[in-house]
Amino acid sequence: MNLRVGLVGLGDVWHQRHAPALRALADRFEVRAICDQVGHRAEQAARQFSAVAVDGYRALAGREDLEAVLILSPQWFGALPILAACESGKAVYCATGLQLEPDEAQRVKRCVEESGVTFAAEFPRRLAPAALRLQELIATSLGVPRLLFCHQRLETENDSLRASSSRQGCLSGDFVELVDWCCYVVDCEPSSVIGLMHQCDDGSGREDYQMMSLDFSERGSFGTGPIAQISCGRYIPGKWEEAISYRPLAALQVSCRRGVAFVDLPSTLVWFDEAGRHQELLEAERPVGEQLLRRFHLAVTGSVGRTRDLEDAYRALWIVQQARVSHLEGRRIEL
Repeated sequence: MNLRVGLVGLGDVWHQRHAPALRALADRFEVRAICDQVGHRAEQAARQFSAVAVDGYRALAGREDLEAVLILSPQWFGALPILAACESGKAVYCATGLQLEPDEAQRVKRCVEESGVTFAAEFPRRLAPAALRLQELIATSLGVPRLLFCHQRLETENDSLRASSSRQGCLSGDFVELVDWCCYVVDCEPSSVIGLMHQCDDGSGREDYQMMSLDFSERGSFGTGPIAQISCGRYIPGKWEEAISYRPLAALQVSCRRGVAFVDLPSTLVWFDEAGRHQELLEAERPVGEQLLRRFHLAVTGSVGRTRDLEDAYRALWIVQQARVSHLEGRRIEL
């Protein structure tokens, strides 16, 4: 079944992930309309896919020839494209990390649930080859995770990106995905969080670093179960390319009962156990972008059951928001 879709926003990974995936899956997706805040960019992409450039997300969501809306960049729209798609009965593919205020997030969750549309969130770290292999090792050789160290270092944003992300802080979207990844690896619900933020010194009030300790222990017994230390920083100017690439930390380090693993996305995994050091360079059968869109297609067409993406995305966003509360109030927040 060919799914007729419209695109809202062409983000930073459009050329690397989404455009190649849509071309490779031309037998499953037909791009009919594209909306972007930069008009000529939408027109250029529309020509490549024999689609039309549409002026506005609401006009796109209301088109009768579409069955789904792919939201590929947050831009200034926030939750509005999701709400418009739900009102029009369109399935939603969300690649923006749900950078929303708490009341907006609750409204989106309620709207999606009441409309009954299929909702898929883009969690590319889950399907990276090294991440999938890590899950296999946890189930077989390494054992249950005990400690997780997850870090992402980003270059500073340009002015347009700063404007689009100023409401929740420039790191929220990236932080949400890191939180989801750690919850996915541990495979249980966290019981508490401690958060810490660092503000930029430019007077904007935005954060350039966020950190949290996420405790997966049973309630009332803090520190006895798995703990994830998650951090995300945007403190190195983009023009300092050598500094950004200098000694990058592993995307994820996991200490398990019978070994330790270091994950470098997308395809490198180094792990240690009693037998010594093991290094694996992995390749996926299909690029992550294709896997994510194939999964969405199967969910919309009914070939597989409905996803838990809405609940997982909302959980990760809520944890990030509670980490902010922890920072402001200077205390551990029980979840």
